[in-house]
Amino acid sequence: MKNEIPIYDISSLGGFRKEDIIVSRFGPYSKTHQHLHYPHRHNFYHVLLFTEGSGSHSIDFENFEVKPWQIYFMIPGQVHSWSFAGPVDGYVVNFSNTYFQSFLLLTEYLQKFSFFTGVVKDSVLQVPPDIQGEIQIVFEELLKAGSQTKRFSDDYIKVLLLKLFIMLSDLVAEKQEAYVSSYNYTLLRNFQQLIERHYTSLRLPKEYAELLYITPNHLNALCNDLLGIPSGEVIRNRVILEAKRLLVNLDLTIREISYQLNFNDNSYFTKFFKKYVGLTPEEFRKMTLK
Repeated sequence: MKNEIPIYDISSLGGFRKEDIIVSRFGPYSKTHQHLHYPHRHNFYHVLLFTEGSGSHSIDFENFEVKPWQIYFMIPGQVHSWSFAGPVDGYVVNFSNTYFQSFLLLTEYLQKFSFFTGVVKDSVLQVPPDIQGEIQIVFEELLKAGSQTKRFSDDYIKVLLLKLFIMLSDLVAEKQEAYVSSYNYTLLRNFQQLIERHYTSLRLPKEYAELLYITPNHLNALCNDLLGIPSGEVIRNRVILEAKRLLVNLDLTIREISYQLNFNDNSYFTKFFKKYVGLTPEEFRKMTLK
């Protein structure tokens, strides 16, 4: 199998680093890692705050205008790229998928925050003027702690990150109340995790409902209530997203992508993709990479 979009490990990037976390000012980080301007994936969490600059930033093929005091949250596996217009600066924090596991009893704690669920529209926040100063102080503390070798400096970094996430969660408080600490939230996350593991082999809601020990109607109602779309569309969107991610890699033919996604033949994959995206795979590839 040919390589897909480049996947970068946290060990390949630089900044003030302690174990499996990197903290850096974004200006120098961006200049050092020019290759990151092109579509790529990370196998770690990526938090990026712009304090100045303009241009565009794409996450899983959704484009955003870069603005000062805009913060992005990305989870492992997402495809992103950026195109800046002039100088940019801010802060970047990269931390591994397991960074909080030995620190928190709830290993999936980060998923309580809507900006870490992988839903792109929820992962970009505009920091209001009244808390910009407080947010910047936290990032400056992270930079300072990241350059120290004190006994508890790594724990302090974790505390600062959690403080940052909790402060920013207030910007989406209404959505948090609907998601966090509920049976339905846990059920939805289990469904999404099952999709991540099985989207190439299981395509029907009833197959996932069986794994979750609930009825297909219950699963469909859950997705409609919390996501605003039926369960079948949640599954289909994940397949389409992976198809888009694979199409960015010119080393893969359409036939190979079709095979990786477990379609019976190339023509069926093309019809499926065009039906829901409005473009053929070839057209999408040309439009994305022009």
